[in-house]
Amino acid sequence: MAIETTPIQDLVIINPTVFEDARGYFFEAYNQNAIAAEGININFVQDNQSFSKRGTLRGLHYQNPPFAQTKLVRVLQGEIMDVVVDLRKESPTYGQHFTIKLSAENKKQLLIPQGFAHGFSVLSETATVLYKCDQFYNKASEGGIRFDDPLLNIDWGIDLKAAIVSEKDQILPLFKDCNSEF
Repeated sequence: MAIETTPIQDLVIINPTVFEDARGYFFEAYNQNAIAAEGININFVQDNQSFSKRGTLRGLHYQNPPFAQTKLVRVLQGEIMDVVVDLRKESPTYGQHFTIKLSAENKKQLLIPQGFAHGFSVLSETATVLYKCDQFYNKASEGGIRFDDPLLNIDWGIDLKAAIVSEKDQILPLFKDCNSEF
């Protein structure tokens, strides 16, 4: 398992060691000891899984403290454009976003620390996404940012005019108006 840094502090990509042969492949998707050896100590308590069709856009979501979540995101089937926005007001990258293609084929995972808004768009015909969380879902602490905020100018890799977006996500506030407590 190799940890790859990103331009945003504390946001890392995990590249598993994949063993392939005539039967297929095997890899450890998560190993707490290997992550801890990199100085990352997380106690995951909940796994979430979603299935979505091409053009679906989910996000940008977060939970405020004390229910803020660290997430480890991976794709079981298909391909997504995964997107995070740094909400940590004291961070030198506050307000910046990061995008990465995650797929069943590349097996990359994105470790998203607390203090980020998260979302993704589906680039393949369908996609199944799994993410581990270190806090349980808490409706009262949830927040979000509009996916099409002109200040953030995120390239989701899909046509936003044709995107499949929930009613809830369509009415989220802009970045400048979000209720982030980070």
